[in-house]
Amino acid sequence: MESENFDPSGTPQLAASVKILVAGGFGVGKTTMVSAISEVAPLRTEELITEVSTGIDDLSGVEQKSTTTVALDFGRLTIDRELVLYLFGTPGQDRFWFLWDELARGALGAVVLADTRRLGNSFASVDFFERRGLPFMVGVNCFDGAPRYTNDEVRDALDLDSATPVMLCDARDRGSCKDVLLTLVEHLIQRAQRAHATT
Repeated sequence: MESENFDPSGTPQLAASVKILVAGGFGVGKTTMVSAISEVAPLRTEELITEVSTGIDDLSGVEQKSTTTVALDFGRLTIDRELVLYLFGTPGQDRFWFLWDELARGALGAVVLADTRRLGNSFASVDFFERRGLPFMVGVNCFDGAPRYTNDEVRDALDLDSATPVMLCDARDRGSCKDVLLTLVEHLIQRAQRAHATT
């Protein structure tokens, strides 16, 4: 897809680019989401989970997971000729959290992926973005066999502001991931309009 916009004079204009984070706890589906939605081959920094991580990394609830992101995932999605999203998936394990501050630099917003089987693992991500004032939304990744809750139930459980979007999604499905990102972009636009109206 093109990331240039052409005006009638024939002068190419670069599309606006927006940095978005895809965050959440370990094994929640961040790499899957970036891979499912990216229009280019995603950059992934996954490594095998070895015995060295025993006692360090909490695999409860994701015992079958065999790889982990050790730095970031990267993908790109062209929304239209005027807007391109650059997606940065964060590592989920506690020992890699020092990377989050650097990854968040320059980001306009974030998607916090949540897993209802381990909803408590979402609090740290929510807290990270709330403390920094970085707008975010919550995408509830609907794993097979996971308990199903309404958006309002998830919002209440995570003690989210009423303006923070929450939606169910499937991180394996490109259309579902696109809906999540479009919801985040709409949320960012609405916040910007409200801020502009009050100045």
